[in-house]
Amino acid sequence: MAKSLPFRLILASGSRDRRKLLADAGYAFEVSPADIPEPRVAAYGDCRQYVQEVAWLKAAAVARKFDNALVLTADTVGWFNGEVIGKPDDEADARRIIRSLGGTIHELWTGVTLWKRPEDWQFSWQEVSKCRVKRFTDAELDAYIATNRWVGCSGAYSIDGPDDPYVRVVEGSVSNVIGLPMESLERMLMQAAKLVD
Repeated sequence: MAKSLPFRLILASGSRDRRKLLADAGYAFEVSPADIPEPRVAAYGDCRQYVQEVAWLKAAAVARKFDNALVLTADTVGWFNGEVIGKPDDEADARRIIRSLGGTIHELWTGVTLWKRPEDWQFSWQEVSKCRVKRFTDAELDAYIATNRWVGCSGAYSIDGPDDPYVRVVEGSVSNVIGLPMESLERMLMQAAKLVD
Protein backbone atom coordinates (compact mmCIF):
# COMPACT_ATOMS: atom_id res chain seq x y z
CA MET A 1 0.00 0.00 0.00
CA ALA A 2 1.36 3.41 -0.98
CA LYS A 3 2.35 5.75 1.84
CA SER A 4 1.83 9.44 1.26
CA LEU A 5 4.33 12.02 2.50
CA PRO A 6 3.89 15.81 2.30
CA PHE A 7 7.25 16.29 0.58
CA ARG A 8 9.42 14.83 -2.16
CA LEU A 9 11.56 12.05 -0.75
CA ILE A 10 15.05 11.80 -2.24
CA LEU A 11 17.13 8.70 -1.57
CA ALA A 12 20.75 9.82 -1.84
CA SER A 13 22.07 6.30 -2.37
CA GLY A 14 22.78 4.00 -5.28
CA SER A 15 22.10 0.93 -3.13
CA ARG A 16 19.65 -1.48 -4.75
CA ASP A 17 18.84 -2.91 -1.32
CA ARG A 18 17.87 0.49 0.11
CA ARG A 19 15.71 1.18 -2.95
CA LYS A 20 13.96 -2.17 -2.48
CA LEU A 21 13.33 -1.59 1.23
CA LEU A 22 11.73 1.81 0.57
CA ALA A 23 9.69 0.54 -2.39
CA ASP A 24 8.49 -2.53 -0.49
CA ALA A 25 7.38 -0.24 2.35
CA GLY A 26 5.22 1.70 -0.12
CA TYR A 27 7.14 4.97 -0.37
CA ALA A 28 7.39 7.01 -3.55
CA PHE A 29 10.90 8.41 -3.90
CA GLU A 30 13.53 9.63 -6.33
CA VAL A 31 17.15 8.54 -6.40
CA SER A 32 20.09 10.95 -6.43
CA PRO A 33 23.22 9.11 -5.24
CA ALA A 34 25.83 10.94 -3.20
CA ASP A 35 29.33 10.50 -4.54
CA ILE A 36 31.76 11.16 -1.72
CA PRO A 37 35.00 9.48 -0.65
CA GLU A 38 34.39 7.31 2.41
CA PRO A 39 37.11 7.01 5.06
CA ARG A 40 38.40 3.53 5.91
CA VAL A 41 39.15 4.24 9.55
CA ALA A 42 36.79 5.42 12.29
CA ALA A 43 37.99 8.59 13.99
CA TYR A 44 38.56 8.08 17.72
CA GLY A 45 37.86 4.35 17.28
CA ASP A 46 34.10 5.03 17.35
CA CYS A 47 31.96 3.32 14.71
CA ARG A 48 28.81 5.17 15.74
CA GLN A 49 30.48 8.51 15.06
CA TYR A 50 31.87 7.14 11.79
CA VAL A 51 28.48 6.21 10.29
CA GLN A 52 26.92 9.43 11.59
CA GLU A 53 29.58 11.53 9.90
CA VAL A 54 29.50 9.68 6.57
CA ALA A 55 25.68 9.76 6.40
CA TRP A 56 25.72 13.50 7.13
CA LEU A 57 28.41 14.16 4.50
CA LYS A 58 26.31 12.29 1.93
CA ALA A 59 23.29 14.43 2.82
CA ALA A 60 25.34 17.62 2.60
CA ALA A 61 26.56 16.62 -0.86
CA VAL A 62 23.02 16.14 -2.20
CA ALA A 63 20.68 18.42 -0.23
CA ARG A 64 21.66 21.67 -1.95
CA LYS A 65 20.58 20.22 -5.31
CA PHE A 66 16.93 20.40 -4.22
CA ASP A 67 14.81 23.45 -3.45
CA ASN A 68 12.02 21.56 -1.69
CA ALA A 69 12.52 17.95 -0.63
CA LEU A 70 13.52 15.61 2.17
CA VAL A 71 16.87 13.97 1.46
CA LEU A 72 17.50 10.57 3.00
CA THR A 73 21.02 9.17 3.34
CA ALA A 74 22.51 6.19 5.10
CA ASP A 75 25.88 4.59 5.67
CA THR A 76 26.31 0.99 6.80
CA VAL A 77 29.53 -0.69 7.91
CA GLY A 78 30.64 -3.68 9.89
CA TRP A 79 32.62 -3.24 13.11
CA PHE A 80 34.89 -6.01 14.35
CA ASN A 81 37.83 -5.97 16.76
CA GLY A 82 37.79 -2.16 16.81
CA GLU A 83 38.01 -1.77 13.04
CA VAL A 84 35.64 -0.66 10.30
CA ILE A 85 34.79 -3.50 7.93
CA GLY A 86 33.87 -1.74 4.71
CA LYS A 87 33.22 -2.84 1.17
CA PRO A 88 35.76 -5.32 -0.24
CA ASP A 89 38.12 -4.10 -2.94
CA ASP A 90 38.02 -7.36 -4.90
CA GLU A 91 37.48 -11.13 -4.58
CA ALA A 92 40.65 -11.64 -2.54
CA ASP A 93 39.61 -8.92 -0.10
CA ALA A 94 36.11 -10.42 0.14
CA ARG A 95 37.62 -13.80 1.00
CA ARG A 96 39.82 -12.22 3.67
CA ILE A 97 36.89 -10.40 5.26
CA ILE A 98 34.56 -13.43 5.22
CA ARG A 99 37.31 -15.62 6.70
CA SER A 100 37.91 -13.12 9.51
CA LEU A 101 34.19 -12.81 10.33
CA GLY A 102 33.27 -16.49 9.91
CA GLY A 103 31.83 -18.08 13.04
CA THR A 104 32.04 -14.86 15.08
CA ILE A 105 29.58 -12.19 16.13
CA HIS A 106 30.26 -8.66 14.90
CA GLU A 107 28.39 -5.36 14.90
CA LEU A 108 26.73 -3.83 11.87
CA TRP A 109 26.15 -0.07 12.19
CA THR A 110 23.95 2.18 10.07
CA GLY A 111 23.91 5.96 10.31
CA VAL A 112 20.89 7.76 8.85
CA THR A 113 20.33 11.44 8.08
CA LEU A 114 17.14 13.19 6.98
CA TRP A 115 17.77 16.72 5.63
CA LYS A 116 14.75 18.90 4.80
CA ARG A 117 15.09 21.59 2.17
CA PRO A 118 14.70 24.54 2.12
CA GLU A 119 14.41 24.78 5.92
CA ASP A 120 17.67 22.83 6.42
CA TRP A 121 16.58 21.07 9.58
CA GLN A 122 17.99 17.59 10.05
CA PHE A 123 17.37 14.35 11.92
CA SER A 124 20.32 11.99 12.40
CA TRP A 125 20.49 8.70 14.27
CA GLN A 126 22.47 5.47 14.32
CA GLU A 127 21.48 1.86 14.87
CA VAL A 128 23.47 -1.27 15.60
CA SER A 129 22.66 -4.92 14.95
CA LYS A 130 24.74 -7.93 15.91
CA CYS A 131 25.36 -10.56 13.24
CA ARG A 132 26.94 -13.96 12.92
CA VAL A 133 28.47 -14.94 9.57
CA LYS A 134 28.62 -18.63 8.72
CA ARG A 135 32.01 -20.30 9.00
CA PHE A 136 32.65 -21.39 5.40
CA THR A 137 34.51 -24.41 4.13
CA ASP A 138 36.80 -23.68 1.17
CA ALA A 139 34.23 -25.09 -1.26
CA GLU A 140 31.38 -23.11 0.34
CA LEU A 141 33.41 -19.92 0.19
CA ASP A 142 34.20 -20.49 -3.50
CA ALA A 143 30.48 -20.94 -4.19
CA TYR A 144 29.59 -17.85 -2.15
CA ILE A 145 32.16 -15.66 -3.90
CA ALA A 146 30.76 -16.82 -7.26
CA THR A 147 27.31 -15.42 -6.31
CA ASN A 148 28.73 -11.87 -6.21
CA ARG A 149 26.58 -11.20 -3.13
CA TRP A 150 29.63 -9.53 -1.60
CA VAL A 151 30.07 -6.87 -4.31
CA GLY A 152 29.55 -3.37 -2.94
CA CYS A 153 28.54 -4.66 0.50
CA SER A 154 30.12 -3.73 3.80
CA GLY A 155 31.39 -6.83 5.53
CA ALA A 156 31.52 -8.63 2.15
CA TYR A 157 27.99 -9.94 2.55
CA SER A 158 24.37 -9.09 1.97
CA ILE A 159 21.41 -10.57 3.79
CA ASP A 160 18.13 -11.69 2.24
CA GLY A 161 16.13 -11.78 5.44
CA PRO A 162 15.84 -13.59 8.76
CA ASP A 163 16.33 -17.00 7.11
CA ASP A 164 19.48 -16.11 5.15
CA PRO A 165 21.77 -19.18 4.93
CA TYR A 166 24.98 -17.16 5.34
CA VAL A 167 24.24 -14.43 7.89
CA ARG A 168 22.07 -14.48 11.00
CA VAL A 169 21.01 -11.38 12.92
CA VAL A 170 21.34 -12.30 16.58
CA GLU A 171 20.29 -8.89 17.91
CA GLY A 172 18.66 -5.89 16.29
CA SER A 173 16.89 -5.13 13.03
CA VAL A 174 17.27 -7.22 9.86
CA SER A 175 16.45 -4.18 7.70
CA ASN A 176 19.30 -2.34 9.42
CA VAL A 177 21.66 -5.06 8.24
CA ILE A 178 20.21 -4.81 4.73
CA GLY A 179 21.10 -1.11 4.83
CA LEU A 180 18.19 0.95 6.16
CA PRO A 181 16.60 0.54 9.63
CA MET A 182 13.00 0.72 8.43
CA GLU A 183 11.34 0.56 11.84
CA SER A 184 12.99 3.74 13.11
CA LEU A 185 12.98 5.37 9.66
CA GLU A 186 9.21 5.10 9.41
CA ARG A 187 8.81 6.72 12.83
CA MET A 188 11.17 9.55 11.83
CA LEU A 189 9.41 10.11 8.51
CA MET A 190 6.11 10.51 10.40
CA GLN A 191 7.78 13.04 12.70
CA ALA A 192 9.13 14.91 9.69
CA ALA A 193 5.68 14.92 8.08
CA LYS A 194 4.18 16.56 11.20
CA LEU A 195 6.71 19.37 10.98
CA VAL A 196 5.59 20.37 7.48
CA ASP A 197 1.81 19.78 7.80
